[in-house]
Parts: sequence; C-alpha cells; structure tokens
Amino acid sequence: MKGFFMLAALFLAAGSGRADEGMWTIDRLPLEQLSQRYAFTPDPEWIEKVKSASVRFNDGGSGAFVSPRGLVLTNHHVARGQLQKLSGEKTDYVKNGFFARRPSEELPCPDLELNVLVSTEDVTARVRAAAAGASESERNARRKAELARVEKECFDKTKLRCDVVEFYRGGQYQLYRYKKYTDVRLVMAPEARAAAFGGDYDNFVYPRHELDLAFFRVYEEGKPVESPAYFKWSAGGAKEGELVFVAGHPWATQRLLTVRQLEYQRDQYLPAYLVRRAARIRALEAYSARGPEAGRRAYAKLSGFANGLKAVTGYLQGIKSPEVMAVKKADEEALRAAVAARPELAAAGAWEAIAAATDKKSARFKDLTYRSADDSQLAGFAQQIVRWAAEVEKPNESRYEEFRDSNLDSMRLKLFSRAPVYPDLEEVLLALDFQESLDQLGPDHPYVKAALGGKTPAVRARELISGTRLAEPDFRKKLVSGGRKAAAASEDPLIVWARGVEPLYREMRKWREDEIESVESLEGGRIARARLAVLGAAAYPDATATLRLSYGKVAGYEEGTTKVPYKTNFYGLYARAESFDNQPPFDLSPLEAERKDDVGLATPLDFVTTNDVIGGNSGSPVINRRGEYVGLVFDLNVPALVWNFAYTEAQARTVAVHSAGVLEGLRKIYRMYSLADELAAP
Repeated sequence: MKGFFMLAALFLAAGSGRADEGMWTIDRLPLEQLSQRYAFTPDPEWIEKVKSASVRFNDGGSGAFVSPRGLVLTNHHVARGQLQKLSGEKTDYVKNGFFARRPSEELPCPDLELNVLVSTEDVTARVRAAAAGASESERNARRKAELARVEKECFDKTKLRCDVVEFYRGGQYQLYRYKKYTDVRLVMAPEARAAAFGGDYDNFVYPRHELDLAFFRVYEEGKPVESPAYFKWSAGGAKEGELVFVAGHPWATQRLLTVRQLEYQRDQYLPAYLVRRAARIRALEAYSARGPEAGRRAYAKLSGFANGLKAVTGYLQGIKSPEVMAVKKADEEALRAAVAARPELAAAGAWEAIAAATDKKSARFKDLTYRSADDSQLAGFAQQIVRWAAEVEKPNESRYEEFRDSNLDSMRLKLFSRAPVYPDLEEVLLALDFQESLDQLGPDHPYVKAALGGKTPAVRARELISGTRLAEPDFRKKLVSGGRKAAAASEDPLIVWARGVEPLYREMRKWREDEIESVESLEGGRIARARLAVLGAAAYPDATATLRLSYGKVAGYEEGTTKVPYKTNFYGLYARAESFDNQPPFDLSPLEAERKDDVGLATPLDFVTTNDVIGGNSGSPVINRRGEYVGLVFDLNVPALVWNFAYTEAQARTVAVHSAGVLEGLRKIYRMYSLADELAAP
C-alpha cells in the first residue's frame, strides 16, 4: 500500500489521468481527462439530463428519477428515517417492508424534502467585494451578510431554494438554485433483512448480497410530477470494465485541509467522535432490551450510530497511516514552495494563520464538543423555537444562517412534522448528553450548571421530558407563531431550559465564528486560490452536499493472494445464508426465503466500481455512457474509507446494487410487477 500512495497521490497527480479520482461539480467536468482515459466526452444534453434527473434528499443522501411519473429510487437506509416515522406499534415498515401496489396505497411522508438542481451561478466576486476593505474582525460578518442577501434576492425572485455554497475552503462561492419537492410518497421498500443482509458484519465490506433500495414518488397539486428528466433503466446492467458514472450529493470530504487541520482531526476530533458514538450505541442497546417496541423505536438511530462508528473508525485508520500523512505533507510543501516562488498568489502566511486558529480550537475542544443536547429531538425543538423567536426579528442579513428567509420553509417542514416522538427514548438520550457534559466539563462549568440546575443527569432529563408538551406539533406551531413574546413567557420546562442555556450557546458560537471560522474562510480562500492557480482544471473542491459527478469503471480487485469478483449474484445470497444456518444477521428475509425457487439465481445482485464517492452518495445512480441506469450506490468497502482524505483505487471500491438485481427482486421476490414494468418501460 505504501508504494501506491506515494506514487499515486503526490502533488499534481490529480492532473495525471492515472486514477479515477474526483467528485466533480456538474459545471466543471474533467472533459479532457475523460476523453484521454475513456475516449468519451459527454455532450451538453447528456450533462443537462444528469443534472435534472439527480435528486438530493435534504436529510442526507441521494437519489434519481427513474420514470417520467416522478418515481425516485434511493437506498433503504436513506429511506429508513421516513419508514420509521410512518411506522407504529402495529406497522413496522422498517422490519417488514412496504409495498404500494396501486397509487392510492402510496403513503405521504411526514417531513421529507427532495431537491433538484436547476442552475448555478458564480457569486465569488460579489462576496469578496462585500468584505473588501473591512477589518479582520468585520470581514466574516460582512461575508455572511452578503451571502444572506444573495440567497434572499434569489428566493424572492425565483421562489426556488437558493443556497450559496463555499467551495475550495473559501476560494469560491456558487449560488445553487433548487426546485424543492415536499409532497413525497413512499412506494416500496423491502424488509430490513433484505436491505441490510449481514448486518454490521457485512457493512463496509465486499462481496455483498443486499437489496438496499427504496422507491418514492414525487407529487405536485395531488398528481405525480412529470419528471424534469429521468434515467432509463438498463435491464442488463453494468458489465466488467465498463465506464460508469455516479451522480450524487456527497456530504463532505477533508482532502483540502492543511496538515495542521488533519492532525486535529486525527488527534482530537475523530477519537472523541468514536468514544461518543460507542456510548450512544451502548445506551440504545440497553434501551432496546426493554422489549420489541423499544427495539423498533431505537432501530433507526442505533443503525445510524453503528454505521457512523464503523465509518469513522476507517477514517481514523486512514489518517493515522504514515503513508497518507506523508502524501499530505508533500502536497502542502509543494504548494507552499509554489506560493513562495509566486508572490502574486498572495497566500504567504495563510498556513501559519490556520495553524494558530486550529490551536485555539484545540485548546477549547471540550467546550466546543460537549456543550450540547443534540441527541434529543425535543431538546432540539426547544432550542430551535427559542432561537427562531430571537433571530427572525433581526434583518435577514444579520441572522444565523439557518434562520435566513431562504431556509425557513425547510425548517418549518421539520419543526412542525407530525412524525411520532417517543418520550421514553428522548429521556434516555437527553440523560446521556447531560452525563457526557458533566463528565467532560465538570460540575462547576457554566453550561453544566445551567443545563442540570443542580440535579443529576437522569433526574433532570426525566423532569424535562415528562413535563414538556413539545412532542405536540400544534404546540410547537403555536409557540413559533407567538414569536419572542410566546417563547419568553412559556413555562414549558424544555423551553425554560433552552432559554437558560441560550446565552452560553451564543457566546460560544460568536467565539467560534470570529476566532476560527473567519480565519479558516479567509486564509483557506487564499490557499484555495493559489491551488487553483497552480493546478487549474485538475483541482476539484471538497464535497459540500452539492451535485457531483464521478467517473470510473466496473472492476474487481486483488486481496491478499486471491481475486475479488466485480459482481455477486443471488446464488451467493442464498449460499451465504445457508453457510450460517440462516441465523441472524445472515438470515434471509421472509419473502427471500419463501420465493427462492422463483428467483433466477445467476442474476447479478451487487457489484463494485472505482468511482470516487463518500457519505451522502448513498442512493446515487450509477449510469453508463448512454445515460442508462445500471446500478444503485449503497456503500464503500473498508479500503475506500480513506477517500475522506485521499483517493486510491488499488482495492478501494464503491459498492452498488445491480440494475438487473433490482428488477429480479421486484418481480420474483416482491411481485411488484407494475413497479418493475414502470422501470423497464421503453
């Protein structure tokens, strides 16, 4: 592995065309590299289709239109939150699946927002001009105010969702305009056992044998939308060695961080994340042991925490690799040498400034990390309501980003959702947050005093959760509509608690924005512009939950002394279950077991590619050069977890459900004939 990293990832290697690296923005595709490497150059019509057919799940995740009637395909694990919100004690759609065989059976989702990119616009010059000439302490405030003005002008003019996105760590600002859909209905999802066969043992590994999929349909004015574009289905699916593309919305990568910032991730942030996630898993496992209903209520959170724990373990192993850090140091040294030789790049001193800010962040790490109650949904509602009342009275450009006019509709969708909230689970999670704050900050810390009020974490959590009415959507609406007066007068215990900790939150946020964020944006922007000047078209930005296109090929790999095949099939699914005597988590779903004799066992099920992806790409379509749908991304293997920091393709792979396997599952296992016919229609 050492030789690969040192040869493949050194500075300027991104332009070499030797690897399928890059999460490329849709307006800046590496056309020359594609032509040289794969003899393919997508035309404007192809690119526009990809843009309009790709879907962002605003909760996190990706999807795509796969029919002209608003049908969207994503992963079961992306849909899991909505499945849980639609379930109850008598209807567990996560465990048992959901199957709407006619339009009248499709279930409206309580708070799902889907976004489709309409257009982008470079607003870098405008944002920079707004901050020009300001003192260092004022620059960040002016920058944020201008971002708010840009978004509001866009929203007022277009009524689209308008987000200004920072690229290249402050080097560029792009206005993204999205069509927003909120009438989204569940069409089909398989049983959890089929979607997550092998459980945590098989998570982030390959070979895999999963049908990790779910279908939704988008409606407007009570009718399925005419999809702006959609990917036609490939019944044959992906073939070995074939050029394929992944279009999706990766959340975040850390490839452009400085070495000092990477050291902070390695030495403080990621290790603490792992400890915190492990504690939450233990708490949720204990809660789940109370009975089947408790297990159902905790399942989505527990699965998410377990997935995050395993992913971040891989991130940490990658960044601890001496080879990876050696590459990062060589990259930084080469860029700094280029800056020293070209004073016009105006980045001298930027690395030192970021290092100083990172040292400040490191010194206050516990304060930044453990002053929260983020795991409790009800505590989150309380803080949102108190903050909303204060923020919306301010001019739009002076508000916190999340309370700008352009973001309020999306916030209302979540805050006023009628999805169920479970007080017993909330009490467990809030007590855990309080205990963590007490353990890490100590009993004399101002936040701990304000949050606990002199009581134990368990007692305080029970008192707040048992007394609040915030589980009632209408009560939350009433408080918001009443504004500052209602929030200030409310005697609801969680609102009173939120008012008490709010000054401490604002103090810490101001410090973070002034001392850390402003430096990272200003100095990071200088480094980014220098990198762009040196690398040119070879430079792509870190992931930012915006639409990206990656290219690669369908390919197996070597592991140790053996070869790993590019695809699995249904033979492998049934054989793996049999090898473990059909015992959890390698047990077949009831319908997979019942209908085995109907299934074409040689049909491809899952496959792997060299496409560059990360978290958030879950649910992304895999398409071929004809723009046909050949697969559904649902995971990475363990060697690919280092992609958070650096790309390699020796063994690292993206894992996807094969389009032929999707059709086989729909027809032979789930007998969703109409849905399969809708996909396969010419």
